[in-house]
Amino acid sequence: MNTTPIADLNLLWSKLMLEELWRLGVKHICLAPGSRSTPLTLAAAEHQGLTRHTHFDERGLAFMAMGLAKSSRSPVALVTTSGTALANLYPAIVEAFLTKVPLILLTGDRPPELIDCGANQAIIQPGIFADYCTRVDLPTPDPNIPPQALLTQLDHALGSSTGPIHVNCMFREPLYPKADRTDFSDYLSPVGEWLKGDSPWSPMANLSSKALPTEAQCLAFADAKGVIVAGTLPPEQDPQQLVALAERLGWPLLADCQSQLRQVDGVVHHIDQLLHREDCQALLGEAAHLLLVGARTLSKRMLSFIDSHQWQNQWQWLQHPQRLDPNHKPKLVCVGDLQDLMALPWPQAAKPLWAPQLNQAGRALDRLIERLHGHGELTELSAIRHLSQALGDHAQLFIGNSLPVRLFDTLAAPTTAPAPIYTNRGASGIDGLLATATGVGRGNRRPTVLAIGDLSLLHDLNSLALVRDCDFPMVVLAINNDGGSIFNLLPVPNEPLRQDYYRLGHGLQFKGAAEQFQLPYLNPQSLDEFRESLGEAMTTNGATLIELSLPPKQSSELLVALAKAVNDVPLD
Repeated sequence: MNTTPIADLNLLWSKLMLEELWRLGVKHICLAPGSRSTPLTLAAAEHQGLTRHTHFDERGLAFMAMGLAKSSRSPVALVTTSGTALANLYPAIVEAFLTKVPLILLTGDRPPELIDCGANQAIIQPGIFADYCTRVDLPTPDPNIPPQALLTQLDHALGSSTGPIHVNCMFREPLYPKADRTDFSDYLSPVGEWLKGDSPWSPMANLSSKALPTEAQCLAFADAKGVIVAGTLPPEQDPQQLVALAERLGWPLLADCQSQLRQVDGVVHHIDQLLHREDCQALLGEAAHLLLVGARTLSKRMLSFIDSHQWQNQWQWLQHPQRLDPNHKPKLVCVGDLQDLMALPWPQAAKPLWAPQLNQAGRALDRLIERLHGHGELTELSAIRHLSQALGDHAQLFIGNSLPVRLFDTLAAPTTAPAPIYTNRGASGIDGLLATATGVGRGNRRPTVLAIGDLSLLHDLNSLALVRDCDFPMVVLAINNDGGSIFNLLPVPNEPLRQDYYRLGHGLQFKGAAEQFQLPYLNPQSLDEFRESLGEAMTTNGATLIELSLPPKQSSELLVALAKAVNDVPLD
């Protein structure tokens, strides 16, 4: 008969796991309340190296963990109890999988004998996240399983995965240990040297392979008119290296707002709007080669141009091996960091930039946008325009999905010191944006601004509890146009359908929510008041909710007018 106290062994396994994860680079752990995960919770509470974050809502907790991983540039652990608690993690797991964010889920579970027999809070947890997670299905803690077997499973999982990992932890009761702990000296003797140090048991180099072109391929690829398109790139990749590459090749650089390059000198500004024009499309159509760097691209006009043009040679440069081409074009897919791209033997172009008219048109269009939306009344467009100019590289910006990110891509002004940009554009959902932005801020403690639509904020309202606890400048800019205004720009068959089934006007304001969660609240009524409110919030230690109350159809009408005005911009 096994007389080893079960609660003590549960806790020991949990301590071994968290210690190994810490040695493998985990700095933050996020915990939701629950009893079945008690061994993990107690181990986290005792670990001196981990920064702990708690939240009552598992969905918001998971999105916050993803934000922490993005800005801290390290994997983040996440603890939940059994039952539907872990099902609430699913939206964040999908996003993390699609964008290669390293989350490590440690979920408490019932032992095998309590599954599928009517036991309380018992669901089938192994494999619940399908192909969106690397699976580590642990047995119940057992003194006959050596501790090093536990450590090597974690080492292999982290070494072989570039996205989320689900470690399913089956714990038998009792879960709460007593004051007198069991002596596990004999059991731990195989890992005695490991216990004395701070190195992982058997760390594995990340197994993501590189696939780089040859010198001959680089020379042939550069020997033509070409275009560089910068898609989603994280700040730590130092994307401004691409400006130097574009100058070296003499190719125009077209930058998505998620590339960190949308506002820097040397790129074609406002390319999404310029692609309204047939003459700009024709000029770009002279390019024979395309170098697409980074992951997903926002602009549909850009994607349409790439798809419709007959490229002689197309390269796609990715940080991780991924299949990212819904049009299934023939191409050379290269895998590596931007440093690998810059280190290739690129030739120096004999002539300067072959399409300077595009850069000139982008600057002229920016002057037009400044005249139309840099001053005057407070609108969504003027607010986003000012936001793009106001932050600087000491702060960071998280842009919400649907209309806010598209407005930023359309309107962002050139600047010498743009703020780092974060988004959730893997699955492009409106859920969890507030929690993710909060995690981004907590991960590096830089002043953080979230630009978010009203429906997105309503969807994640519980996460205002996370925002409330921020001890750095955290600004929630709620753009309230009473529903999903992006649907004003889409070809919904008629207006009643648009209003009743798409826009979903709600008539709600966020002042009461700010009071409920004890947040300072500002509701500026003019552009000057907005400038003052944003400046005040950015220098306030803690969180501030700024709500812009705006007409439902205003942004769509202004965007249509801007698209028409683009034709007045000279191309040469």
